[in-house]
Amino acid sequence: MSDETRVNCLVDEHEYQVDEGLFLADLDPSIRNRIKRDYPQAKVSDFICGHHLLKYRLDRVDAMVKADLKQTEKINKKLTRALSSDDYDIIDVNKSLEKSLTFGQRVSDDVARFGGSWGFIAIFIVVLVGWMIINGLHLFGIHFDSYPFILLNLVLSCVAAIQAPIIMMSQNRAADRDRMDAENDYHVNLKSEHELRLLHAKVDHLAQNQIPHELEIERLQIEILGEIRDELVQLRRDEPVDHGEEDSHENHS
Repeated sequence: MSDETRVNCLVDEHEYQVDEGLFLADLDPSIRNRIKRDYPQAKVSDFICGHHLLKYRLDRVDAMVKADLKQTEKINKKLTRALSSDDYDIIDVNKSLEKSLTFGQRVSDDVARFGGSWGFIAIFIVVLVGWMIINGLHLFGIHFDSYPFILLNLVLSCVAAIQAPIIMMSQNRAADRDRMDAENDYHVNLKSEHELRLLHAKVDHLAQNQIPHELEIERLQIEILGEIRDELVQLRRDEPVDHGEEDSHENHS
């Protein structure tokens, strides 16, 4: 083979055939920059043998894996910090209010619940109609509230006056329950937003960096396997020939 097909390696300055390595101009920019970092005087026309190129390819793979792990760890720390920053404990609103109710509040809730039922309406209608029939027709000789039923109006006014604040008390507790529900929803939504943002960051990191890195790592692995195969082939070529076996072949011939 002529000397024109042999070149000196940039690293060890030994001569190699051109098919035993690559010129820097043919390398990936990231690997070429790594070589130039170690050999600032290197030019794109310089040659590097496969043995030393293998080291730089492995370094590139290792650097990409470490960068991905570092970025993933950074995102995980942000997620943990975001989740731990909100120290609000989600509570069971109904159970919390049930424990804090006083006797008067329980009574007001029961009165408001009964006052807003069909049972109360039916009883109220029966009482009103019975009152007016008994006093209007003087049934059984009873007429303690003659027409226009002034006493009935007074009773209805008293019932309304008592029932209104009781219902308002119950409504105030309903408003407290709604406020606590809203506060719970706010904190749950806030935590969910933090988680979703960081999960989006993870997905973006995976799509923009990790997947391309994995594809590049796979390409480098294929190139590394090719270099290893070439070195194994070269080692087989450099193995000493068994002269005894050659002599036996010559005698046989």
